[in-house]
Amino acid sequence: MNVIFVEPAFPHYQREFVRALQATGHRVIGIGERPLAALGGELRHWLTHYEQVHSVVDEAGLLDAVRGLQRRLWIDRLEATVEAHILPVAKVREKCGIPGTTARTAWLCRDKPSMKAALRAAGIPCAQSASVTSVGEALEFAARVGYPLILKPRSGAGAAGTRRVDDDAALRAALPAYGLGPGADHEPAASIAIEEFVEGHEGFLDTLCVGSEVRHEFISHYYPNVLEAMRERWISPQIVATNRIDAPGYAEVREMARRVIRALGIGSSATHMEWFFGPKGLKFSEIGCRPPGVGQWDLYAAANEFDIYREWALAVTGGRSETAPSRRHAGGMIALRPSQDGRIVRYEGVERIVREHGDCIVAAHLPPAGTPTRPVEAGYMANAWLRLRHPDYDTLRSILNQIGETVRVIAA
Repeated sequence: MNVIFVEPAFPHYQREFVRALQATGHRVIGIGERPLAALGGELRHWLTHYEQVHSVVDEAGLLDAVRGLQRRLWIDRLEATVEAHILPVAKVREKCGIPGTTARTAWLCRDKPSMKAALRAAGIPCAQSASVTSVGEALEFAARVGYPLILKPRSGAGAAGTRRVDDDAALRAALPAYGLGPGADHEPAASIAIEEFVEGHEGFLDTLCVGSEVRHEFISHYYPNVLEAMRERWISPQIVATNRIDAPGYAEVREMARRVIRALGIGSSATHMEWFFGPKGLKFSEIGCRPPGVGQWDLYAAANEFDIYREWALAVTGGRSETAPSRRHAGGMIALRPSQDGRIVRYEGVERIVREHGDCIVAAHLPPAGTPTRPVEAGYMANAWLRLRHPDYDTLRSILNQIGETVRVIAA
């Protein structure tokens, strides 16, 4: 097959998708924003051809590039794996007659109010939500649903731009940051998403689907929930993938994932679904029609001893699965926050952790002294982090807790 892959160079793990496509016998054409010389020799070797465009989210420019390639050769697939790229690529895919995720499915997976409306219609439990275009509409929703509430961009990814409000005063104060109300600090938004705050534990389920059927799946947990983790510097947040996926307690979330996939018309694709479980039971949160971020697939690969990128390449090109995840290990990552904003000065406690648990560490990122820090809200991989695996989930959690209590990233 001739497969176009959008933005092969950034983030860094994007090159793994290209590697896997090329290794499974396909000709890979890259479209990206960087010049060819900036891709590096290995990535250039995997690519049959490369087209540079001004922006891969500029639908008109991307369409021109794809149609230009179609005039020269048959294109079988057009693939993207970054959240911001999914919808423009789907629109171009449809205009060019290339099979894959439809624009409707991409839109429903991107636009949170539309997503939840479609899923509620399919009987899938979600938080109450709406799109609002004014302060009055937001206050009306608050009066009907009650506080606390969550505000977020309609098409945001992860916790970006997400905040909790607990009363009318906090709601009024927060809305200008989204372009609504007096004193708005940017151009007015067409609308934003407002949602009921769902109490409970937060996790996610990732799949590889072929023709709407789940081929591979993984379940992970956040400790603590994302909104808290992205706001508190003192927390060393963890993401832990279970190797107990067949346990009875996961049956409900696994079935819900399949209902979501069918309701949204997802075909052969990776998916990333967030969920909550608390006093009101299991609640679906949101979905991306793409792999998870924060290098989570690398953690799955290490914990399960298989090439998940190769399995993705086989899935999206109609090939049969070659290997199954071993489930021999649970896998976890822990983010290590600098003591303050500035520059990293030194680390404390790393030697002890390596001495006691070095056999569990599968990857680490410890920026050297002098490296500028990044804000806490920049995410789990913004500064230092470690990835580990262990055959026992509870033991892994204990090791991750020890790391959070022991390792210090000193900045000044």
